[in-house]
Amino acid sequence: MTQARVAEYGTTRIPFTLVRRERATLSIEVKPDGQVQVIAPLLTPEEDIRLRVEKRGAWILREQREVQALPVPLPARQYVSGEAHRYLGRQHRLRVLIGREEGVRVTRGELLVTVRSAQRAERVLNRWYRARAQVILTERMTHCLETVAHHGIQHDGTFTLRRMRTHWGSCTRSGHLTLNPLLVQAPKDCIDYVLIHELCHLAEFNHARNYYSLLSRILPDWKARRARLNRLVDLPAGTL
Repeated sequence: MTQARVAEYGTTRIPFTLVRRERATLSIEVKPDGQVQVIAPLLTPEEDIRLRVEKRGAWILREQREVQALPVPLPARQYVSGEAHRYLGRQHRLRVLIGREEGVRVTRGELLVTVRSAQRAERVLNRWYRARAQVILTERMTHCLETVAHHGIQHDGTFTLRRMRTHWGSCTRSGHLTLNPLLVQAPKDCIDYVLIHELCHLAEFNHARNYYSLLSRILPDWKARRARLNRLVDLPAGTL
């Protein structure tokens, strides 16, 4: 059962929802809408829970400020001039130009898409996104492999690009990585979160406690990165 509670951090009141479950540890999460949820073991005293929330007060308020600063989700795409699209986390205005040589250029806050006919704008832009994804994700993979290597995780860095409606990435038991090319619309720190999330499955092929313990050691702010990613990039239901 979910219960409404309030903690105080200095002069600031922090409302939170309390959920009790059969588990050994207490967790605190700031949701993408800024609300705070605490999941606690069944027998943890309420006073202990409140004190834990107050102790994490500075972190909670910082997370809430970051959520409030995020841009609103983008509307459904029409691929017409004036529409907003993101590349590496920044919004750009789309400008569709008619010409013989099709392609995309990024300049002064705009994505200039040259097409032979306006109906081809979606196809040409998505083709460009995929090409950029191959370059950017390869670059970030190199960085992330260096990071996880300090925790005993090894991989050859190869991956497959595939558009997925509900996943940013996946990893098989054999270590085959599949990544969503839409990731190139996200900031690099969010891209790194997805790559490290999947690479951690090489050591822990599940989402159990040991997995999240490993992820938190490698990337302590992974929850904030996940929330930012899910707000910035137009994916129906990101599940990482």
